[in-house]
Amino acid sequence: MMVMTETRKYRTSEYDIDEMFLERWSPRSFSEKEVPEDTLLALFEAAHWAPSAFNFQPWRFILAKTAEEREVFHSFLYEGNLAWCTRAPVLALIISKKERDGNVIHSHSFDTGAAWAFLALQANRKGLITHPMTGFDFDRARDVLEIPDEYNIEALVAIGYQDEKEILPEVLQEREQPNQRMPLENFIFNGKFKK
Repeated sequence: MMVMTETRKYRTSEYDIDEMFLERWSPRSFSEKEVPEDTLLALFEAAHWAPSAFNFQPWRFILAKTAEEREVFHSFLYEGNLAWCTRAPVLALIISKKERDGNVIHSHSFDTGAAWAFLALQANRKGLITHPMTGFDFDRARDVLEIPDEYNIEALVAIGYQDEKEILPEVLQEREQPNQRMPLENFIFNGKFKK
């Protein structure tokens, strides 16, 4: 049985936008159902079409798809995230290359964020959920996964199918719903910055 939350019960937009932006959210209730390889790779196909400065494409993804690989990733996750993400069938650590030919690419994180957004939207289109997190030991992740210093660690994403919220610890069940966003006037400034 596939579970999908009706996001329109929780979210509205002030202006007319595509439904995919309202439908994407970050559940924690993962099913242990395996994601078919072609479905999973479609997410990364979408990600690699993101725009980037000089077409540098700084994003890289380290995947954990087997039980053994996920166990390695679990070794650097903080306890709060371990409470829910151990059921996710795929974990993807997102990193970005910081330099090209000895020159710093100042937009490496920005560009990699665009790739993550493309991945998340494609996942939603494929009936999958994603939950990004930074609640892990970045230094330990770098050490355990042997990530060179020229790469910045951005975030870890759980990928899979949604399950019922009742599988979560009670404290997380209460939070297992899409949230709204702040009004546009809180973050759009005309002419210059305003507090």
